[in-house]
Amino acid sequence: MSHHRAIELVKIGTDRFKAVNRRGGQLPIGAGGDDPDFTPVELLLAGLAGCSAIDVDMITRKRAAATSFSVRATGDKIRDEHGNRLVNLTITFDVEFPEGQEGDEARRVLPGAMAKSRDRLCTVSRTVAVGTPVESVLAPQ
Repeated sequence: MSHHRAIELVKIGTDRFKAVNRRGGQLPIGAGGDDPDFTPVELLLAGLAGCSAIDVDMITRKRAAATSFSVRATGDKIRDEHGNRLVNLTITFDVEFPEGQEGDEARRVLPGAMAKSRDRLCTVSRTVAVGTPVESVLAPQ
């Protein structure tokens, strides 16, 4: 399996675009107007939450399946000498497991699973935390 990842983005209207992955999945993206589309900042937050949620669920479900599992990603958008960016990024897990020994074991490993995702496993949060240059290039005509 290739390690390269890519999406295509095409304009579908005023301040609206559609992202398409290699499997044909489609996701509308908007500029934050009156449409229900996710903004790019919301997608970044969703990527952080989704990546970490998948990691944590994969680890904890080996002990017990969660009876409820939700994740909230938040951040504050600022403009400073570095430009527009998010600060105070927080991923909050609200997870419940069944009563009993298996649920107790899942609860026991939950904090470690969250830390492993944050510190090593989640590609999205690791990329944000470590930082990497982003290059913009013009496609050849």
